[in-house]
Amino acid sequence: AGLFVVVILALFGMKLIPSFMEYRTARNAIEAISREKQGASVADIRKAFEARATIDDIASVKPQDLEITKQGAEVIISFGYRKEVPLFGGVGLYIDYSATSRP
Repeated sequence: AGLFVVVILALFGMKLIPSFMEYRTARNAIEAISREKQGASVADIRKAFEARATIDDIASVKPQDLEITKQGAEVIISFGYRKEVPLFGGVGLYIDYSATSRP
């Protein structure tokens, strides 16, 4: 029974970790772009994200998915998406991710 639990936990880990790592990479990208591109246009911010997404292999968030706003002089970038992670057979897991560049 203990081995079964370990196998199930390993299965979840192998399936969920890539999804979480992609989310963290996208979150880190918008935080960096927000710091670097203060005063930039919306189009420039989307281009900067597209370049990072290509390099870092971010497929779940597209430049057009970004919500870009300004609060005073600060550029705030955010996104949200739902990721379906198939586990086995017809069983899967939905995870809702969202992030903002605002601290």
